[in-house]
Amino acid sequence: MLNIALFGPPGSGKGTQSKFIIDKYSLTYISTGDILREHISRQTTLGLQAKQLIDQGHLVPDELVVKLIEEKLNNAAKTNGFLFDGFPRTCSQAKILEQILAARRLNLNAMVSLEVPQAELVQRLLDRAKVQGRSDDTKEVIEARFKEYASKTMPVIDFYKALNKYHPVNGVGTLDEVFVRIQQVLDAFEK
Repeated sequence: MLNIALFGPPGSGKGTQSKFIIDKYSLTYISTGDILREHISRQTTLGLQAKQLIDQGHLVPDELVVKLIEEKLNNAAKTNGFLFDGFPRTCSQAKILEQILAARRLNLNAMVSLEVPQAELVQRLLDRAKVQGRSDDTKEVIEARFKEYASKTMPVIDFYKALNKYHPVNGVGTLDEVFVRIQQVLDAFEK
């Protein structure tokens, strides 16, 4: 079973590359962003709370995110593994994920980190805002998200480095070029 966390700052291409990974490796996709957007569109209590935080560039609290992840894992049918997109985002979430997987006799094979310079990330996010009309992709919110990412999410890299699960991948290039780099990491676990 192949269990992967796809990691990277906002705009690094996690959502796009996730689609390629899911198709190639037949993994169950677990995206905290998608789950939260679904709750926001349905205007659930969680969705309304999350929208307020997201619109300010903040992360949704661990206890809410973990609850959603466990629900997805419990409802997954037979699978070749899981692809986590947008989770874990903090060291406490990384520790919780390790515990959740261990309780199911699973482990995370790799944390694949898409590495992209910040100037390119900002441009990608501004372009995405124009195309998709995303309210969370304004210049002010983007800056707040990068600050939040640097303070809370970057330490997750050290957590996975200590477990020898951190695999940086150059996230600049065509979609196919980036995916080939990701495959080189993941194919090592398929053997």
